[in-house]
Amino acid sequence: MEALLEQLVVGLSIGSILLLVALGLTFTFGQMGVINMAHGEFIMAGAYTTYVLQELLGAENITAAFLLSLPIALVVAGLMGLLLEATLIKRLYGRPLDTLLVTWGVALILQQVARDVFGAQNVAVASPAWLDGGTELFGIDLPYNRLFIFALAMAVTVAAWVVVGKLKQGRRMRAVMQNRQLAAASGIGTASVDRRTFFLGSGLAGIAGVALTQLGSVGPALGTYYIIDAFLVVIVGGLGQLRGAVIAAFSLGIINSLSEYWTQASLAKVIVFVCIIVFLQFRPQGIFATESRGLA
Repeated sequence: MEALLEQLVVGLSIGSILLLVALGLTFTFGQMGVINMAHGEFIMAGAYTTYVLQELLGAENITAAFLLSLPIALVVAGLMGLLLEATLIKRLYGRPLDTLLVTWGVALILQQVARDVFGAQNVAVASPAWLDGGTELFGIDLPYNRLFIFALAMAVTVAAWVVVGKLKQGRRMRAVMQNRQLAAASGIGTASVDRRTFFLGSGLAGIAGVALTQLGSVGPALGTYYIIDAFLVVIVGGLGQLRGAVIAAFSLGIINSLSEYWTQASLAKVIVFVCIIVFLQFRPQGIFATESRGLA
């Protein structure tokens, strides 16, 4: 029983990571319908932001560098996304295959830029002292870094929910998603809404990159390890549905953890994909369907 509870905790930990890396895609992919394969490189940019700040501030300011990297990574990744939207993606709305190919090319370019600037080898990011070690609950080890990522994922999710559900920007975002032509006819600047949405989605990827520095080293290919899983979370949860993303992320995390417990890591991944395929056969719109209105 204790081993099973431990696997559930591991599953929740995996789920919090999946949720954090997928939150940005709920805006750029779920809300805007843009298949941005460079989203993983925005995660990488956030992780390297943490590394650069630690190098600039020195070993005696590890905590300050880490805390500063959260808002700075949001801005850095957000500006990268804004530049991508303004130069390429705005010309490709309604052309998903072209968008996929273009952003995949951008992802490869950004990876090569990271190799040229930081080197091909992974670099280590030091953890603040208060994230070292862990605690124990009912005989189960709970590392502080995993608890921090869980808390950060919940905080960012709540903040995203406030933006989407309570602020004027969120209402305009939903209006453009439901019917772009009617929103434009109502006086909403759809282009500015697109830019802000892309900035927000890309910036959230930067925050995810900061969190991932606490789980391992940082390298040019960091984002590629998570991009497919992030898309799956958004698809299973329902396009643009924050509550669906939360349920999907933790469900997939628990399924993966339990499958690894009974089998092995590679086979567990196969089991997760099979579960997703079976689920989408019965509910192709995801856990929660996107509400939309079209012109008759």
